[in-house]
Amino acid sequence: MLLPLLAVLAGLVLLVWSAERFVDGAAATSRRLGVSPLLVGMLVIGFGTSAPELMVSSLAAGQGNPGLALGNGYGSNIANIGLILGLVAVVSPLAVHSSVVRRELPILVAVTLLSALLLWGGMIGRLEGSLLLVLLAAMVGYSIWQARRSGSDPLADETEESLQAHPMSLRTGIIWTFVGLLLLVLSSRVLVWGAVEIAVAFGVSDLIIGLTIVAVGTSLPELASSFSALRKGEHDLVVGNVVGSNLFNTLGVVGLAAVIHPIEAATEVLMRDWTLMTVMTLLMTVFAIGWKGRPGRINRLEGAMLLALFVGYTVFMVHLVLRSAGAF
Repeated sequence: MLLPLLAVLAGLVLLVWSAERFVDGAAATSRRLGVSPLLVGMLVIGFGTSAPELMVSSLAAGQGNPGLALGNGYGSNIANIGLILGLVAVVSPLAVHSSVVRRELPILVAVTLLSALLLWGGMIGRLEGSLLLVLLAAMVGYSIWQARRSGSDPLADETEESLQAHPMSLRTGIIWTFVGLLLLVLSSRVLVWGAVEIAVAFGVSDLIIGLTIVAVGTSLPELASSFSALRKGEHDLVVGNVVGSNLFNTLGVVGLAAVIHPIEAATEVLMRDWTLMTVMTLLMTVFAIGWKGRPGRINRLEGAMLLALFVGYTVFMVHLVLRSAGAF
């Protein structure tokens, strides 16, 4: 048991570090190649922070553990909203000015609701996974089209400031992109092996491990980047990272895992995990967009609400693990 625990810890540390190097390198490379700051903020940074989830879930599905892949995707969405956005908002209220972020929030709600249809049948097969990937490609294409015809946006301005604060040459950016990607693969392999071994030892499903340990671990890069952006007052980048990451998790991470290996989704995934994910997504959307003249803003009370939902869910999941292990 000691070796799998060490593998998970070492895998998570290396995963977080390599994910940060990968995103920094990819963002700098894209900017040096002339990609607009808005696209860098929307796609490279927003989706790039989901690289750990993509690697871990793909490897898990390839090794015959699709439950771990599904748990990682949905669990990371819950952690992104509750742990990251909730905790950051408690520390400092987040004002949302970006029209891009406000436009993507309803899309995230629609995608989340669509996932319920896939879970309803109890199986996300290769056809359904392919559909999710097609939707992701269509959304990326739409985002690029919108970015080219949009004017200035707070998200673009904050991305530009962030890149200027950490200048990187094209050569250095390319090197860190490939080094980060290589280490992402390596750390993901170590993490998946340790997580599966722990699941077997405790007698719980790989889904539970994916929803807890792995989901929180693979969300740590978003947490680090969010607090870094918060220190610079880049509120739209914080919310944009979470929204972009959750879109990528729901469509890309789950979709690719299902294409690699069909995912059997038990009823409790729909009733428990998807329901909480949807409630938190709706709350985030209402808070960030605003209503009846209220500006889009996630205040401390709303952040505490999201954080409390995450803590309650985590406590319940830990209780399931301990009960399965015979501790209760």
